[in-house]
Amino acid sequence: MKRIVLVFFLFSVGFINAQLSDLARIEYSFIPKNKSEDQFTRIRALFNYPIKLKNDKYIFVGTEYNNIYTNLNDNYPFDNSLIETLTILDINVGYTFKINEDWRAGFQITPRLASTLTEKITGDDLFLNGGTFFINDKTDDKSLKRPYRLILGLTYNSTTGIPFPLPFVSYFRQVNDSWSFNAGVPKSNIKYKIKDKNFLQAFVGIDGYFAHLQRPIIIDDKQADNVSLSVVVSGLGYEYLLRDKLVLYTYCGYSLRIKNVLRNIDREHVFTLNNVNTFYLRTGIKFKI
Repeated sequence: MKRIVLVFFLFSVGFINAQLSDLARIEYSFIPKNKSEDQFTRIRALFNYPIKLKNDKYIFVGTEYNNIYTNLNDNYPFDNSLIETLTILDINVGYTFKINEDWRAGFQITPRLASTLTEKITGDDLFLNGGTFFINDKTDDKSLKRPYRLILGLTYNSTTGIPFPLPFVSYFRQVNDSWSFNAGVPKSNIKYKIKDKNFLQAFVGIDGYFAHLQRPIIIDDKQADNVSLSVVVSGLGYEYLLRDKLVLYTYCGYSLRIKNVLRNIDREHVFTLNNVNTFYLRTGIKFKI
């Protein structure tokens, strides 16, 4: 039962990571700009902890930290140092309980700091995300030939600029001892077990960020107050089980769509930093449930 509870929280922590099942993780990401000296790098770390209550109820607390380096080396009509480093910090709080023998419900709220941190923190640097989820987890049901997990929900993410909740769906199926797949957002994959400690997968996923510029940038009489990156990427991933639940991983691919832009206070486009498809790398170590 504890495993089902953990799945809820770890799928709902921070919607860019909504399909990860990690208790702890340290990760490095790298995205270069084609035909340019520019590159995007990110160091990310997260930790999640469950607190058991009575009657199979749980409270979850966790945090995720992102340190992003934009590394702009080309000539731009503004001071590159104004967006050289971005900081994103999430504080996650979740609550979950059983509805019946098949379904579990949960709620999550995530205050977020996303900013260049060149001045004092203001309300423009703070965002609020959250969600409601319903989980049917049959991955431990020995009577099923093909175990599965279904998650349905609504998520609200203030950094998207969409002022209403969006639907969330994730479906996992274990096909046999070697093959499994996960269909959903932000990542879908087909995974193959090579040996007991080696896994290969093909994936399609999304990545990115949104942050406030504490020192606005003026370009052609237009003011940029925010910077955002959105990437749709496809590729191959490799995972190696170092020991029980401790995994070393690498995902390599190529973007299907990339959009790195400066935006005004209304989230409207001001200046394009990069929109040319390119290489993608993400690697790290994680402790899974």
